[in-house]
Amino acid sequence: MADSRETGLLHVLRFDGAGGAVPVPPDRLRDQPGHGDGCWIHVDYSDERTPALMEETLNLDPMVVDALCSPESRPRVAAVDGGLLIALRGVNLNPGAEPEDMVAVRLWVDGRRIVSSLRRRMASVDDIAEALQLGTGPTSPADFIKVLCSGIASRIEPVVDDAEDRIAELEDRLVEERTETLRQDLAVLRRQVIALRRYLAPQREAVGRLAAEHVSWLDEDLRLDLRETSDRLVRQIEDLDLVRERAALTIEELYSHLSEQLNHRLYVLSVAAAIFLPLTFLTGLLGVNLGGIPGAESPWGFAAVVGVVVLVLAAQLWFLRRRRWL
Repeated sequence: MADSRETGLLHVLRFDGAGGAVPVPPDRLRDQPGHGDGCWIHVDYSDERTPALMEETLNLDPMVVDALCSPESRPRVAAVDGGLLIALRGVNLNPGAEPEDMVAVRLWVDGRRIVSSLRRRMASVDDIAEALQLGTGPTSPADFIKVLCSGIASRIEPVVDDAEDRIAELEDRLVEERTETLRQDLAVLRRQVIALRRYLAPQREAVGRLAAEHVSWLDEDLRLDLRETSDRLVRQIEDLDLVRERAALTIEELYSHLSEQLNHRLYVLSVAAAIFLPLTFLTGLLGVNLGGIPGAESPWGFAAVVGVVVLVLAAQLWFLRRRRWL
């Protein structure tokens, strides 16, 4: 294994055909394509010396080098000069990162050699490196592609399951009327689901196209495995679509619930205003400090006013109940 701080290389491994790999010195890179069961050359494309390494040492086409070192890429598969240029995305499981901030890995595969590049660590790639050290990894470049695609899909599944659990919990909160931060939590979930789906849809197409590519080093068993991985991605996309629809419906229910609460409060205020407005007018009229107010000199004046107010209140309540407004 080479030191990436010196060369930009992360792994230089030759498959032994039995699930393991043998480290290869960097000065033997030119000899690897024609020997053994193939090799895996893994580089950090953010290293400024990586493009020169790919062109001069690995003899890759400049167009392929540009694609492998591109800072932005969408999942895709393209056939170039007998090999396949592959770009895939995996969930970001690095510490402090959000899963929807997906990590890109780019690969050039010609059946005897895999050249992969990334900038941030990807758990699925680390799993392959660890499996090769234990002797349980892929046995060839074609097997490497199958294992990588399957590993990426497997890492996505817990994230999709978590999204389903979160939308179920948010729906329960709506039913229980615990809506303090519900709108914000729904917005965060929808944004994460949309970000995941943005790359999963083209990734499903990329894996499906990979299974259909006519290259000699992909046998029928590997194609079947790739189709199975494509089907898993389809199910994950459908689950994300369902989560997004449930989130949209929950938001609609939330707005309806809040609107109903507001309408109820406005209704209560309107009824209170309808009851007390005539009474306020009556007491205000009788409370003016002017001569000629009826009952001003009578000891029964206050009782008479209270009686009139009670009668007016009773008449209002009867009217509101009769019209079914109360």
